[in-house]
Amino acid sequence: MKSFAEYKQDAPNWITMADGEFYPDILAYACELYKPVLILFGQLLRTSESSEVLIRQISEVRQQWMRIQLCRIFRKYVSPQTPVEMLKKKSLTSMICEQYGRYFRKINLVQAVFDSRPMPDEALCAVLWEYKARGQKGYDLTEKFFNLFRREFPKYTIEGPERSGIDIQLRSVFPDYPNDSRPVDFLIRNQDGIVCAVGLARYDGDRGGAQEDDRTGGYVNCAKEIIDYAKKANIFLKVIFINDGPGLLLGSMWNDYSKLESIDAECIRVITLRMLSERINNNWLEGK
Repeated sequence: MKSFAEYKQDAPNWITMADGEFYPDILAYACELYKPVLILFGQLLRTSESSEVLIRQISEVRQQWMRIQLCRIFRKYVSPQTPVEMLKKKSLTSMICEQYGRYFRKINLVQAVFDSRPMPDEALCAVLWEYKARGQKGYDLTEKFFNLFRREFPKYTIEGPERSGIDIQLRSVFPDYPNDSRPVDFLIRNQDGIVCAVGLARYDGDRGGAQEDDRTGGYVNCAKEIIDYAKKANIFLKVIFINDGPGLLLGSMWNDYSKLESIDAECIRVITLRMLSERINNNWLEGK
């Protein structure tokens, strides 16, 4: 069995490229989707006597998707310093006003620059569309892996969110697992219903630097923790890392992922979608 490192010499042949969207083709769809958001933002803007009141009005919007888009527009126009994840939480509105309010752009200036833009604003709609597409390639990868696995290994079952959804917490599968916050993307059971493998799936589109180090560093901790638990619990448990995309060809990514297998060459496999049938088999899954 070749190691993941040995595939590096012809790495591009083992990468699956996700579909992308062409510019400016997406603009018509983006403007259609986000025009109602811009209209509502303008309405709230006209009825707000200050930027603090504007964010409070946005926080009262009941539809979650609409509220999140309004928060993103607020951040662009009014407060680029405020973390968007913070803006999404209604309970933090007062705290945001206290900590960031003094940096908010004045409401009359916001109104002026907003009115200076066309309706719908193609540039802003394109920016919002990028948020929409974020994570989709990862969802596509997971879905393809689930379908491939079921086709290749019909005797096993695979569980987990096939696209978006809540990760599986290992504590919910193994009550004595030492970390109550260790999520995995999927788990595989044999015919007897016994979990024989767990894993993570990620699409690397374009990564490097600190992002690269954070990702592989987190994987190392995850792999060691799971393998240590399996040995102490005296169970056969394999760890599969599904990684794909052109990001694997950048920097030291391929080498860093290869090092994961060196933690425990018998129990850890790093694969791309094209490696599934070559590197995963029944004997390995059953610990033979």
